[in-house]
Amino acid sequence: MLLCVRTTLNIDEHLLHELKAIALAKQQTLGQVVEEALRIAYLKRPKTKLEQQPRPLKTFGGDGVMPGVDLASSNALLECMENG
Repeated sequence: MLLCVRTTLNIDEHLLHELKAIALAKQQTLGQVVEEALRIAYLKRPKTKLEQQPRPLKTFGGDGVMPGVDLASSNALLECMENG
């Protein structure tokens, strides 16, 4: 079963026009062209040594996550940052 997820991306206007032209020429959807480009550019390329090694997570003290903060929700995190 193929699971597709809808998302929103901010893409440069000129790049978007190029991608749409490629999609039209290949008779594919814009989403298919973007997926293919991402697979080729980032997922199928050999990883550098820096990418292969885990990086230590920097922490800055404190007692962990504040009560009521949902780390899995970007909207909740943005709201927490804006409201203090």
